[in-house]
Amino acid sequence: MQNSLLAGKKYASNALYLIATMSLAAMLVACSKHEPAPEPIRAVKIFTVGASGLTASQEYSGEVRARVESRLGFRVAGKIIKRQAQVGQRVKKGQILAQLDPQDYKLGADAARAALAAAVTNRDLAAADFKRFQGLKDQNFISAAELERREATLRAAEAQVNQAQAQLSNSGNQVGYANLVADMSGIVTAVDAEEGQVVSAGSPVVRVALDGPRDVVFSVPEDRIAGAALGTALTVRRWADTSQVTQAGDAAPLVGKSASWQPAPIRSRALIRQKSP
Repeated sequence: MQNSLLAGKKYASNALYLIATMSLAAMLVACSKHEPAPEPIRAVKIFTVGASGLTASQEYSGEVRARVESRLGFRVAGKIIKRQAQVGQRVKKGQILAQLDPQDYKLGADAARAALAAAVTNRDLAAADFKRFQGLKDQNFISAAELERREATLRAAEAQVNQAQAQLSNSGNQVGYANLVADMSGIVTAVDAEEGQVVSAGSPVVRVALDGPRDVVFSVPEDRIAGAALGTALTVRRWADTSQVTQAGDAAPLVGKSASWQPAPIRSRALIRQKSP
């Protein structure tokens, strides 16, 4: 019994010693300082700031337009019976682009032709009367006043002939105006009327971009207005053809200078010329 009590006391003292030792070790660990991990070496790029020969340039999308684009229309009213012109088609001077129904104008020309024939008949009759009355005046069978009346009748008949001839010429022109003809060679860019449509005189039917100089029209951002000036050198290239990117002065397909700046909206027009291959 006495031996058991001694063994228990000994075990309890050992446990207390172990707990005290662990607590002391934990305190020492908590009080010690941790060494920071070394920072990794990072790569650094170094640039030398100085003057450079590079120049900044701006590139804008634009549209190549003909300098002169005609909106062609009939000189008389009527119903379109045929349209030969198609968008993108190249036309030549004198080529027929569209046609109106000419029946009414042909009838008008026939009426004018008949009126001319009647006027010619009246003139010939008045001329015969004047010749006969002139002979009678030479024989003193009629007075001078009567001869003058016959002469006035002849002059009126001649004037009616001239009027009928002008009317016939006008009616013939209207028959010709039923055909819309290209004034100059170019490319059809738009069609504003279709077959079966009734149009008035002067209404645009076909738009044709005439052959000749071309303009490049493009918009300029507001923050670039200060750098926009007349005479600025420009190089133009096709949007999809990256091989045509060249410097101004080289064999670029289209090279020119700015010709005008128009506010609200800010747009530029460049005069360009096509270089010979």
